[in-house]
Amino acid sequence: MRQGRVRLPGRHAAGPESNHPMPIMQDSRDADMLGRRTDGSTVRRPLSPHLQVYDMLQMSSAMSIAGRITGVAWSVGVLLLVWWLVAAAAGPRAFAQVQWFLGSWLGLLILVGMTGAAWFHTLNGIRHLAWDAGHGYEIPTMYRSGWTVLIATAVLTVLTWLVAIIAWA
Repeated sequence: MRQGRVRLPGRHAAGPESNHPMPIMQDSRDADMLGRRTDGSTVRRPLSPHLQVYDMLQMSSAMSIAGRITGVAWSVGVLLLVWWLVAAAAGPRAFAQVQWFLGSWLGLLILVGMTGAAWFHTLNGIRHLAWDAGHGYEIPTMYRSGWTVLIATAVLTVLTWLVAIIAWA
């Protein structure tokens, strides 16, 4: 065996390139974990970290995950809007059924949640635009902007519903 070559345990494929044996893969995911150094020796790459290594109470992780969740919620909200518009086009009976659902406690809870998701997603998007422009990467600034997004989301959601309730009255 030549010096500098690492021989991995297990069965090896013998082919025209038998100078550089690679282990036979038992699982296709193993292929993503194998690599070669610049000297040609085989190495196992580490697994990429996943959710278990992140501190979920850390502002950046929590805001990132919340941004993704509110994006999905906002997409579901668009389906609710489409349902409402189709019902309006379908006639008074279909529209009355949708209006009844949206006026129920569950419908109102969904609408309040959608309002909060819309505000959060919008404000967090503005925060990301600032990052794209190269501003706000310092840790204290990142925490300050995160708390600003959270507080502004709560305030704007309440204000939106106060205006809506006053308009309905």
